[in-house]
Amino acid sequence: MFARRFRPQNFTVLVVTCILTFLSSGCAWLPGAAPTASPADETQRVPVAPPPAPVSAPAPAPIQLKATAPETYVVKSGDTLWDISSRYLRDPWYWPEIWQVNPQVHNPHLIYPGDVLNIVYVDGRPRIQVGGGPRLSPRIRAEQLEAEDLSIPIGAIQQFLVRPRVVTEEQLQNAPYIVGARDNRIIYGNGDRVYVRGLEESATGIHSIYRPGEKLLDPITGEMLGYEAIHTADGEIKRVGDPATVDVENANRETLRGDRLMPLENNQDRVFIPHAPSKPVSGYIISLFDAVSQIGSYQIAVLNLGERDGIEKGHVFASMQAGSTVKDPYGKSGNEKVKLPDERSGTLMVFRTFEKVSYALVMEAERAIHLNDVVTNP
Repeated sequence: MFARRFRPQNFTVLVVTCILTFLSSGCAWLPGAAPTASPADETQRVPVAPPPAPVSAPAPAPIQLKATAPETYVVKSGDTLWDISSRYLRDPWYWPEIWQVNPQVHNPHLIYPGDVLNIVYVDGRPRIQVGGGPRLSPRIRAEQLEAEDLSIPIGAIQQFLVRPRVVTEEQLQNAPYIVGARDNRIIYGNGDRVYVRGLEESATGIHSIYRPGEKLLDPITGEMLGYEAIHTADGEIKRVGDPATVDVENANRETLRGDRLMPLENNQDRVFIPHAPSKPVSGYIISLFDAVSQIGSYQIAVLNLGERDGIEKGHVFASMQAGSTVKDPYGKSGNEKVKLPDERSGTLMVFRTFEKVSYALVMEAERAIHLNDVVTNP
């Protein structure tokens, strides 16, 4: 779970989310035709071997508290659940296993600044519960929320939470598109007025403008999982019609003729409780954001695992870097090829899911995490 920074006017506050800013790159696309990935891109995305087959889940290991785990900890504004879990546990995703449900707390997973966490033992097993320490009293005050005031701003993944990031070919064909602009330019930015075909007469407000990106392919089966939708700007509808009039705003890259519009999604739940999948799962990292071939902590990876595979927000995965194959000149057979063991490269947590793919944030990176690395149960 991630929680927001304390806002007294709401009388509740969640422990702040953990995330950083990223960028994604776009590519031009002609209206009326689905984008295609270059042969070189598709070749790069094909791993040399399928992921290891999931095996029966082993018996759960005893929860291991860190030797440095504090007996008492006061939650501070700016803390994240992952940080707090890491203070107590060697494996932070086991937090739901040790969190003690408190009858006086409406949602037992919510933690607030000022809460005092205590270690207790129930039937010989460690539990963390909220003690009786001081809790922040709500007071009404209005102030502007600045991103820099947050230790890790939710705005870092805002576009992933409120804008579609994976679309189908049908959505591409049916989405409204920019046909031209007030000026005879081919690149548009903040303040430019563009004209859009395909908008419904009832359309109002702000829409997201995006450019279809590369295909997302399953690296083993070759199945087309969707297209990345690369956000370029927002557009405020000024007048409906055919074409409709739209003013470009909040641009983060150039907007082009043929770019598509889609309504914002404002109903995404922003509470994430880190936990391991309940069954063995194995997949691949099939795309990276703001990177060509490798990423590190607090960057974004796309997995070829989605809701149809039972993936849900908060699921934690280990990324595995494939071991290389070397020749053994010292063996009896001479120059025998030996596959070296895979090595763990990091820990990722899913924060948004679609039917066939999901987006995950790199929470910890022991080494570089690469395109086509295997992800599996932590």
